[in-house]
Amino acid sequence: MAKVRQDAWSHEDDLLLAETVLRHIRQGSTQLNAFEEVGDKLNRTSAACGFRWNAEVRQNYEQAVDIAKRQRKENKRKQLLAQKKKISQAQLYQPTVSVGDDKNTSSLTEQAVNSTQLLDLDHVINFLIELKHKNIQSNQQHANYQKLETEHRELLNENEQLKKQVKSLEKQVETIQEDYQAFLQIMDRARKMVVFEDDDDTKMPTFVMDKNGNLEQVAR
Repeated sequence: MAKVRQDAWSHEDDLLLAETVLRHIRQGSTQLNAFEEVGDKLNRTSAACGFRWNAEVRQNYEQAVDIAKRQRKENKRKQLLAQKKKISQAQLYQPTVSVGDDKNTSSLTEQAVNSTQLLDLDHVINFLIELKHKNIQSNQQHANYQKLETEHRELLNENEQLKKQVKSLEKQVETIQEDYQAFLQIMDRARKMVVFEDDDDTKMPTFVMDKNGNLEQVAR
């Protein structure tokens, strides 16, 4: 089922997002993995979680992010020291053999060296595989971030266009209101002129001439 959640982020959601991202940083994981984990818990897309982190939450946890990165670096340093210690122990290991058996001594020493070389090679291969995986995840995260940045800029441009349209409509409404008021004034003056003309017609008397040549006023 597709994630279509549209409600606002709560304080608890932001806190969960911050804690998850910081934990993944400390453990040497990627932020993209953190976004996916939070998205599964909150029924949101990883892209929405990434945008929320970069746009709103991260600025409140800059110091915590720096601390988490230092902890990750310290953990890696400890792991490397532990690996070097194991390699040193393997190199110092020498099987007990008879002094006079030079052939057995040479064979066992060669086996110890080969074992150390294989151990180093395995670590190098694992390191390269992990590095490649992290590089792929980093590229994916960068691509998602660029996509979110593009969408953000498009939304800002669309918002500016809508603001301009709103201002234009407001001016049109204002002009229409002014024209309507002017029309009402014209209609009011026209009505008054009609009333005055009716009054004048009522006040003016009408006369007729009788058969004797006298004028008589005609009653209305």
